[in-house]
Amino acid sequence: MSKRLQSVALFLLAVGLWAACAGKAATQNQVGTAVAAQTPASPQTEQRLSAAVETTFRSWIDAGTLSDLKWPNFSDYRGHVQHFYQPHDYALAWVHDSQPTPQAAAVIAVLQNADNKGLHAEDYDSSRWSARMSRLRPAVSSPADADLADFDLALTVCLMRYISDLHIGKVNPHFFHYGFDIENKKYDLPDLIREHVLTAADVSTALQHIEPPFPGYQRTQKALETYRKLASQDDGEAIPVPSKPIAPGQPYAGIARLTRLLRLLGDLPADAQVPPDSTLYSGPLVDAVKHFQQRHGLDTDGRLNAATVQQLNVPLSQRVHQLELTLERWRWVPHDFPRPPVVVNIPEFRVRGLNSQGHVEVAMNVVVGRAYRSETPVFSDQMEYVVFRPYWNVTPSIQRSEMVPKITKDRDYLAKHDLEAFNSQGQVIAAGHVSDEVLADLRSGKLSIRQRPGPDNALGPAKFIFPNHFNVYLHGTPAHELFARSRRDFSHGCIRLEDPLAMAVWVLQDQPEWTRERIQAAMNGQTSSQVNLKQKIPVLIVYATAVVLENGDVEFFDDIYGHDRELEAVLAKGYPYPG
Repeated sequence: MSKRLQSVALFLLAVGLWAACAGKAATQNQVGTAVAAQTPASPQTEQRLSAAVETTFRSWIDAGTLSDLKWPNFSDYRGHVQHFYQPHDYALAWVHDSQPTPQAAAVIAVLQNADNKGLHAEDYDSSRWSARMSRLRPAVSSPADADLADFDLALTVCLMRYISDLHIGKVNPHFFHYGFDIENKKYDLPDLIREHVLTAADVSTALQHIEPPFPGYQRTQKALETYRKLASQDDGEAIPVPSKPIAPGQPYAGIARLTRLLRLLGDLPADAQVPPDSTLYSGPLVDAVKHFQQRHGLDTDGRLNAATVQQLNVPLSQRVHQLELTLERWRWVPHDFPRPPVVVNIPEFRVRGLNSQGHVEVAMNVVVGRAYRSETPVFSDQMEYVVFRPYWNVTPSIQRSEMVPKITKDRDYLAKHDLEAFNSQGQVIAAGHVSDEVLADLRSGKLSIRQRPGPDNALGPAKFIFPNHFNVYLHGTPAHELFARSRRDFSHGCIRLEDPLAMAVWVLQDQPEWTRERIQAAMNGQTSSQVNLKQKIPVLIVYATAVVLENGDVEFFDDIYGHDRELEAVLAKGYPYPG
């Protein structure tokens, strides 16, 4: 198994989204290697400021504030900026002979194109650089030291923000209680810029290496560019919501607008023939609607119901924003994995397992935690073992809020559902009729409840454990009917698998003694058994409402937990961001 997986199909996520690779990506050494291959610029004499202006310059840095910036407060970068200038006695970095260096001009060009990366160029003073450059090139006299100082500090701050934003994201995922650690991915920004940008012959190429290297990230950037163009081309006309679903073959007043929109989005092929004066919903339009439904997590029945029309009427500018939020989340994903991960994307209700080439080897629908009550957490961990024919150990919260009330009403509830009450030593105390004493011990938590293995066990024939403080894992389920639904948030937080056998075969593929037949036998046996993995498997549980597949399809999903809204609200406040 290669320890550097450079091609991964998914992001925090699934095909095209939250997959990751095994090797350390975009490390500072890689940036240095890329730049070292270029011809460095000639060393230049550092330009000094007058004593009075240098005092002002230092005061700006010490305060972490520069009023000329769009976002003046750079207190979160103050330490980095101090360490950038202090070793050089506060000499200017981006100015030589009172003029911007070639690297300064190149950095400004990169900042002004930040929109292409899913960032916002104006956050890096895009519209302000022209005026700053003009002040450094006056028609008659030399530029003022104050203008030189302002230019130099503004460029340093904006570049540090840009590098950090592009590499690890603007907001620390810990702010949202996500279990992703970005600390070990952070750069030594002063050293990175001094060593690899200030003297780079090709600044743009050097900075390209700070981005996540994943193909899914790159596909998402391309999709963002496409949807920005589509948003500018769309007329925004609303499609009429029918009073009842429109079935294929029925008349519909919104055919003209529906045709224009589906053709613009690519769901309706460019060569598909739809009569311009048609009022009948039929033919290629039905196929186009099915494709649209598939891309938006809807039932693909081809009917124009309220849910489908609602998705059709979502402004394309909102789709652009979903892609931008997805790119932000891409930057939070860990880069170091010993082997390809299992990736669960919560809003998509899908899990995928990847191979060393980044291709999907196993994929299936999942059921995730209920919105507003028992949401599945977002985090990363490592799968360590599989349990066949598991017991279901009821959590204290479920026991207290659900089981005890049911047992109070029906003292034979345990027997009817293959449940048993047991003590802290694992001894079964009751498995049939529940006495008052046992009920009291269950209510107080002195006794616990578990469900015996069997066809009705809540965990199905297997559970896949990656120990974590959330007490979340993958498992089967006897409630297979839930997988037929388009929205599947029904669990208490764990992830229910549509096909646990297929997942077990994939998970144990490096242990050849565990053949498919042996796994099936263990699932159908009479006893519970545990299989420890020879190599731990990374698990990513991510949240992304936009996914770009390998075939180029762009899929969008509902913000079921409201995480997009939360991230959007934080980003709208501007710098400094939490984290």
